[in-house]
Amino acid sequence: MLRNITLSADEQLINRAREKAVAAQSTLNVEFRKWLETYAGTQDEAAVTRFRDVMTQLSQLDAGRSFTRDEMNERQP
Repeated sequence: MLRNITLSADEQLINRAREKAVAAQSTLNVEFRKWLETYAGTQDEAAVTRFRDVMTQLSQLDAGRSFTRDEMNERQP
């Protein structure tokens, strides 16, 4: 459920923020929600979940032969 909040800010700051949002094909409301998610930390949790999902998918790939420890540590001239 979305709730409304009232904020106070300098009028010029609000106008610049709106212009920036329009340039990004967004709205000030959407950009504020993104900021609030980041500030509250919920976006970071989503990023961690996506990262873990990708790593799980990658771990299922067969990349071919395995290298020995000596091969992985071999220095090339």
